[in-house]
Amino acid sequence: MNTTIKAPKKLIEVALPLDAINEAAAREKSIRHGHPSTLHLWWARRPLAAGRAVIFAQMVNDPSWKWELEHPGETPPNNIKASWAASRNRLFAIIKDLVKWENTNDETVLEKARAEIRKSWRETCDLNSDHPQAAELFNPEKLPAFHDPFAGGGALPLEAQRLGLESYASDINPVPVLINKAMIEIPTKFAGQSPVNPQARASSDAWSKRWERAQGLAEDVRYYGQWMRDEAQKRIGYLYPPVEITADMASERPDLKPMVGQKLTVIAWIWARTVKSPNPAFRHVKVPLASSFVLSTKDKREAYVEPVIDGDHYHFVAQVGRPPNDAKQGTKLARGNFRCLLSGVPISTEYIKTEAQAGRLGARLMAVVAEGAKGRVYLSPTSEMEALALNAEPNWKPDIEFFQQALGFRIGAYGMRQWSDLFTNRQLVILSTMSELVSESRALIECDAKDSGLQEVEAASYAKAVTVYLAFLVSQVANHSSSLCGWNSANTQMRSVFSRQALPMVWDYAESNPFSDSSGSFNNLYERQVKGFEALGHGLQGISIQADANNQSISRNKVVSTDPPYYDNIGYADLSDFFYVWLRHSLRPAFPDLFSTVSTPKEDELVATPARHGGGDAAAQFFLDGMTQAMHRLADLTHPAFPVSIYYAFKQADDEAEAGTSSKGWETFLEAVVRAGFAISGTWPTRTEKPGRMRENDSNALASSIVLISRRRPAAAATISRRAFQRELNQVLPEALDEMTRGSGDDRSPVAPVDLSQAIIGPGMAVFSKYAAVLEADGTVMSVQTAYQLINRFLAEDDFDHDTQFCLHWFEQYGWKEGRFGEADTLARAKGTSVDGVRQSGVLYAAGGVVRLLKWSEYAGGWDPAKDDRLPVWEALHQIIRIFRAEGESGAGKVLSAVAAKAEATRQLSYRLYTLCERAGWAEDARAYNEIVTSWSAIETAATAAPKAHQNDLFG
Repeated sequence: MNTTIKAPKKLIEVALPLDAINEAAAREKSIRHGHPSTLHLWWARRPLAAGRAVIFAQMVNDPSWKWELEHPGETPPNNIKASWAASRNRLFAIIKDLVKWENTNDETVLEKARAEIRKSWRETCDLNSDHPQAAELFNPEKLPAFHDPFAGGGALPLEAQRLGLESYASDINPVPVLINKAMIEIPTKFAGQSPVNPQARASSDAWSKRWERAQGLAEDVRYYGQWMRDEAQKRIGYLYPPVEITADMASERPDLKPMVGQKLTVIAWIWARTVKSPNPAFRHVKVPLASSFVLSTKDKREAYVEPVIDGDHYHFVAQVGRPPNDAKQGTKLARGNFRCLLSGVPISTEYIKTEAQAGRLGARLMAVVAEGAKGRVYLSPTSEMEALALNAEPNWKPDIEFFQQALGFRIGAYGMRQWSDLFTNRQLVILSTMSELVSESRALIECDAKDSGLQEVEAASYAKAVTVYLAFLVSQVANHSSSLCGWNSANTQMRSVFSRQALPMVWDYAESNPFSDSSGSFNNLYERQVKGFEALGHGLQGISIQADANNQSISRNKVVSTDPPYYDNIGYADLSDFFYVWLRHSLRPAFPDLFSTVSTPKEDELVATPARHGGGDAAAQFFLDGMTQAMHRLADLTHPAFPVSIYYAFKQADDEAEAGTSSKGWETFLEAVVRAGFAISGTWPTRTEKPGRMRENDSNALASSIVLISRRRPAAAATISRRAFQRELNQVLPEALDEMTRGSGDDRSPVAPVDLSQAIIGPGMAVFSKYAAVLEADGTVMSVQTAYQLINRFLAEDDFDHDTQFCLHWFEQYGWKEGRFGEADTLARAKGTSVDGVRQSGVLYAAGGVVRLLKWSEYAGGWDPAKDDRLPVWEALHQIIRIFRAEGESGAGKVLSAVAAKAEATRQLSYRLYTLCERAGWAEDARAYNEIVTSWSAIETAATAAPKAHQNDLFG
């Protein structure tokens, strides 16, 4: 009897239509209505399109599988390879349809993909029919189940369920456990359930209407969500009164005259934090810390706040029209400092922190934004408006301390210690009221469910399920009702707390009206949430469980695709407490085990938080040890016929300088995977991140993800030498590269040139990681970092520095044209550099999400190579071209003399670029490089004759 498992190679281990996946993923990031992510916020969610494509390709056999099993170690003939390429194109066509957002619920498209998965599974079962565990592992009538042990926002379990698999989700954090219950467990459990609310039951078509998937559940969430809103308004609506436009208000504002007598609904109140002036003459006055006085920059709808000063008093007046230049900065100076509104004296960051930590920060109302018949109306505040908000008293508030040194937290330095400190009194009132209404709704829903005909146990279960979504509404309101919500003057809307995955300080904040109909209101949020149900309720019953990935056993004999924490990029547990404190207040009676602790588990979360683990090195070791253990569990447990797909997302940088800081995390993660017993068989770059709207116009925040494909390494894996490893790389990588880029047009596996450097790491690491160890000449074990560098050298860039490698591959793709920062970031990481580093060398423009190489004519004059502390070969060559064109061979010779150590590499680069440009038909550029190639001997002669360069020599 055969005991060896025969595992066909999967499509994802050979090729993927990356361009189609990336395009769909990028598009999906801008979709709000109908997306299940609107149920509850979670950070760095994988796009559904990417998850769907990866799981499909992870389960479908590559066309080469049968020939390779029958001809191990042999090179296939070209006609066989051509037939594989054609078959892959057929599978690519399925993926291209599968990832389109409009096909998310298209049963025809989905069933085509499911049929392909079942076909591959039956092939695998037939291969292993004589295996002693065939009944357990290879039942052709039952697909293996799916598991994600780091389930997070639930995209991967949801997509596995959509593709026909029984789906399991687990996480150590209660918040994602609840999110996954709402995504894969509750909707399938109650799929086809008619709504139980009396309004739906009383409708004229109630007897005949068919409720598919989660439609009935969504209808009940809509009804009871509206009940919550109406009940809350009855109880605390007095805290959110409309503003009546009076004749006095209109006397100074002609635009208000048509509205006199009207009562306008307030959308938001705009506040500024205050601190006592450091000027002794005004020490008794709390002055505003306003980063801007601008309310609207919309064309013909501009508005701003004008501070009016009267001695040692001031008040704010809302004005319409073009804001004066100084309004844009408010009272803010550079580097986090402000100025005293009354005296102009600087207010230092240190002074603000001292006052804040002493509890002496205050707030002043600057403006009121109301909804008029023709758009936003900006009004001056009154003392009554301010007092109403400040004097509100909540029945309960989350006086629970958070970790001051958590990743991305900037608020602790300003006196905030407890979660309740992040909210105004009025916001605490609305949130505590809503939380209590969630608890009250459970009994109401259960009663209605019984009246609808459900049995007692089923009615109780259904009521509990609906309250999960109602509690999520409270989370949504919290995200839009905090003193960390800013005001966006460009689109005249408020910003939510989590415009990015951090908690930065906000000086002038927007307090929304939850009873309005604008962004951030209850109605707006729950309508979006209800639409998110459209993508739910497919397939088999899903299960979501709280479990630590380091000791879970759920993955046994299951297909695994997972999105683990990214080293030190996001502090999930610390951030999620923002929601947990409110969810616990609402749902602890319904889920006592899930909400048994005051806050989410932190110590065992696999995030390298330096302050929690005793410094950066200790945090790195904690991450490596913990991730190795978690990966070891997967290597031991997962179904042996399938590879494991693991996502790693690079940090979403706050600025370009930060973009190159996460390579340590990537290398540490790779080390953990290899050390855990996995052999890597693929690394696919997917651009699945997108900058938040808050910063998309002025920040290179786009990040990339790597999908790592791994299989269990055999226990008897051999050990080889460095020389043998390099020899095998030279055999394997050309074939792998051919598979990724062969042919053209429809015959091409669409891996863009900019992605090749990262994609080629996959087959290279497959060679490295299939061995127990690769030994250096001195007998030491080769590190992942060294293997990474050797694999990169395959692309014939040994003589070029990392910055030049980046420039060369970017030039291949874009020439001198602009490209997206996210693509540049992906390439730079693969080349061991950063976009900011290349920019600092003076050869790259990078700003506003746009990147392009500078042409030699754009290089600055007065260049001194002796003082250039970052001088890549790319810069040396193009400086030579610039000076050659101005001063001829003698001038170029002086430059070459000054960069003599880079001379040969410079010549090689010039020849390579000439060849590249000639093939591409870039005649002008080819001519420039050809001039250097053909004049090289003369330039070298001039360099020999040139006097030795001195520190004060300048070129051009």
